[in-house]
Amino acid sequence: MESIFYRTNPDCHPGPLDIKFAYNMSLLKIISQNPNLQPGGHSRPKYCTALQKIAIIIPFRNRESHLRTWLYYMHPFLQQQQADYGVYVVEQTEDTLFNRAKLMNVGYSVAIKDYNYTCFIFTDVDIIPMDGRNLFRCSDNPRHMANSVDKFNFKLPYNDIFGGIVAFTKEQFIKVNGFSNVFWGWGGEDDELFQRVVAMGMKVERPDQTIARSKMISHKRDPGNESTGKSFHLIKKAHERLHKDGLNSLIYTIISITSHKLYTKITVDIGNGEDASSTEGILNLFNL
Repeated sequence: MESIFYRTNPDCHPGPLDIKFAYNMSLLKIISQNPNLQPGGHSRPKYCTALQKIAIIIPFRNRESHLRTWLYYMHPFLQQQQADYGVYVVEQTEDTLFNRAKLMNVGYSVAIKDYNYTCFIFTDVDIIPMDGRNLFRCSDNPRHMANSVDKFNFKLPYNDIFGGIVAFTKEQFIKVNGFSNVFWGWGGEDDELFQRVVAMGMKVERPDQTIARSKMISHKRDPGNESTGKSFHLIKKAHERLHKDGLNSLIYTIISITSHKLYTKITVDIGNGEDASSTEGILNLFNL
């Protein structure tokens, strides 16, 4: 089966990886190093049938060098794990507050129509795993796969953290109704998602911290992604809001979907958050 082949394939190198960020890597060079990729950043194992079909979804804004670094490391990483996967980069058009969670909902909604994916991995573009044994797969419960990041000295900052890289099966993601759509600006949507998981009777799984070690690309916070200081009130009421705020309330307009060799680029109009200009407005919007 898939896991046995991964261990025995001579082209695979499970174990710690030497990650030295290559910021100036060109897309053409990355393409030349991944000749087996299909358009849209899709790949399937040659010698076996994968047990899961995986959509990798990246919320994106103004991080071209980070994206090239991610693509440079992650395509070989995923292919060595014999993954059947596709990469989706989702970018909002508006020059307004960033809505990371809503972009991931859009990525899911587009990917599910593109291929019969069974597993969805939502990842930031600035986190690179350092060990090939950290399998990018879904499990019986939602998985937090960035629980050992160098930025936090490879420790868990707090028990409810659920950010960076998370994995859901299709059924699990539908069960929690996806991410909330009302987190404009930086912070809170991951903690809110954790509360959704708990409210629906699931638990968060995490790989061993030694295997889960990851490097984060250092950067300044992007303009338009400032902390709003409003997330606490939303997180507190996650269990009340999850059935009406998420995939079933998602509104967006696709501007373009472009199939590059290394990834599928989704450009989307998700609004500007004017209906969520204050915490009170958000809570009133959902009668909470």
